[in-house]
Amino acid sequence: YMGAVGSSRVMCDNVPGLVSRQRQLCRRHPEAMLSIGRGVAAWTAECQHQFRRHRWDCSALERGQRLLGPVLQRSSRESAFVHAISSAGVVFAITRACSQGELKSCSCDPKKKGSAKDSKGHFDWGGCSDNIDYGVKFARAFVDAKERKGKDARALMNLHNNRAGRKAVKRFLKQECKCHGVSGSCTLRTCWLAMADFRKTGDYLWKKYNGAIQVVMNQDGTGFTVANKRFKKPTKNDLVYFESSPDYCIRDRDVGSPGTAGRVCNQTSRGMDSCEVMCCGRGYDTARVSRMTKCECKFHWCCAVRCQDCLEVVDVHTCKAPKSAAWTSRT
Repeated sequence: YMGAVGSSRVMCDNVPGLVSRQRQLCRRHPEAMLSIGRGVAAWTAECQHQFRRHRWDCSALERGQRLLGPVLQRSSRESAFVHAISSAGVVFAITRACSQGELKSCSCDPKKKGSAKDSKGHFDWGGCSDNIDYGVKFARAFVDAKERKGKDARALMNLHNNRAGRKAVKRFLKQECKCHGVSGSCTLRTCWLAMADFRKTGDYLWKKYNGAIQVVMNQDGTGFTVANKRFKKPTKNDLVYFESSPDYCIRDRDVGSPGTAGRVCNQTSRGMDSCEVMCCGRGYDTARVSRMTKCECKFHWCCAVRCQDCLEVVDVHTCKAPKSAAWTSRT
């Protein structure tokens, strides 16, 4: 046991970027760090999925967060989304780990016991309900620890968006039931609460990103007020930001922009992934490439699908680089 405590201390002391409160939680719950690692992988993939057709595509996360740092230092909509989705990812991962018995400090939701009633009648709580309250509590303590050191406007913004992310996961908690009885009749039901797939949380936060509300600090410095009086006051579920986003057209270290040079664009689209929008009016190159695809697929009884390998020739459009392709850096 003493060896485990010593090794967890060494591990936690060597994780870069943790504040003292996070190191304390790491030492107390070293097994939770593995779950948080899974949470990071989940929200990173989700962030990249949601931004896949946009100029800023969250790909900075793949490069050791060298580009993500400047994004998070700004008070932009992208920063708001990253704080929300990362907080949600920790909630999701810790809650899942509790249900799977991977953490000593929690298990299935202890409150879901005995009998209850819903619109379909009476049922018994059974199985393993996801302990979302523990996941939210742990994520609040761990993720918010960095922001609680500061009392400035950005810390308040980050805390707000972190909470919105946690609430988003809880929003999609759903009741699942199993019927017992003759021929599967529902004379008896056993039910439990389960989290929905993380994609639902990602899709919901993506809508909140598109509807994010620009705010300014109120006069006493304790909260926000809308920057434009025509917009509604943000709720606890909304994402908030202070400053407008850059256009992300060119590589710029100062704002964390990877630029769009070399990005694949859609020649027929009218959306954000169109060649006109993605390439920022710089134009694009077209290359004809050959690739193998599955074709002429047929279903064979029972139960297989057999396909041919076909050579397909397609045009791939990629954004031209600006005339000066070097990194820009404001001094």
